[in-house]
Amino acid sequence: MTRPFILITNDDGIQALGIKHLWHAIRDFADVAIVAPYSEKSGSSISFTWTKPLDISEYAWEDATPAWTVNDGTPADCVKMAMSVLLTRRPHLIVSGVNRGSNAGRTVLYSGTIGGVIEGVMRNIPGIAFSFSDTNFPALGTAKSTISAIVKHFLASPLPFGSFMNVNFPSKFEQGVKGIRMARQGRSYWIENPDKRRHPGGSTYYWLGGQWEKHEEATDSDIALLQQGYVTIAPIHVGDLTDQQLLQKHSDSIQQIVPCCKTDVEEKDLFSLK
Repeated sequence: MTRPFILITNDDGIQALGIKHLWHAIRDFADVAIVAPYSEKSGSSISFTWTKPLDISEYAWEDATPAWTVNDGTPADCVKMAMSVLLTRRPHLIVSGVNRGSNAGRTVLYSGTIGGVIEGVMRNIPGIAFSFSDTNFPALGTAKSTISAIVKHFLASPLPFGSFMNVNFPSKFEQGVKGIRMARQGRSYWIENPDKRRHPGGSTYYWLGGQWEKHEEATDSDIALLQQGYVTIAPIHVGDLTDQQLLQKHSDSIQQIVPCCKTDVEEKDLFSLK
C-alpha cells in the first residue's frame, strides 16, 4: 500500500517544539517533507513576500526527512516554494503546527498557522491546522495519538475543495479531555492592547500586545467547547468567499445604476491637471 505524502509547515519556526511533535505523530504512517520559516512568523496570516528575495536553506532533520527553511519567509511563502521549487511530488495533505496558543474563533483570520494551510487549499490540497490553547507547551507526546488519529481520519475521508480543518486542543490537555467534537467557528478573537513605551531619545513606540475579545458564543462553537475541555475540529471553507445573500439582494437594483463614465474634464486635459 502506498504511503500518503504529507507536507508539514508552521508559523513558529522550524526549530519550534510543536513542529517536532507534529512530525513524530505522522512519520510512522506517511512520507513527510518539512518546509517552514526559520524564525517565528506568528500573525502573518496568508501574507507572502513580494519586496525582497527569498533564501531557502536545507535543514538537517531526523531520519533523513527532507526539510528546508525559507529564511524570513511566511508560512504561505513556504508552501509556495514547496510547490513551485522544492517538492518533486504533490502532497496528499498539508499539516500545519502544532501552534503555541489557540487559533480558535476568528483568530483564524490572523494566524500564520492557518495561512500555510489556506495556501495549500487554494491549490486544491486539503489541510489541517493544529494548535494548543496553552502558550506554554504541555507534554506534547500526550497528544501524539490524537493527532495521528485525526490526520488518518481525513486522509481516509478527503476534504472537498476549498475546505480545511482547524483543530484546537484545550488548556491543560495533558490532564485529560472530555473527547473530540466537530464545532462551528467561534466569534471571539485577540484584539490589540498597545503597550506604549519611550525610546531613550524621547520618541514614543508601541508593542502591539493583545487581549482576548469575548463575544457571545453558540454552545457548539469551538470557543465554548474548548472551555468545556473538548478537542475541537472546526471545518473552515475558503473556496468561495462570496456573500450569496447580498449578491442576490443587490443584483437587480445595482444594474439600474447608470455608470458614471464621463466627467466634466476632457480626456485630453487629464494629464495637464495640477
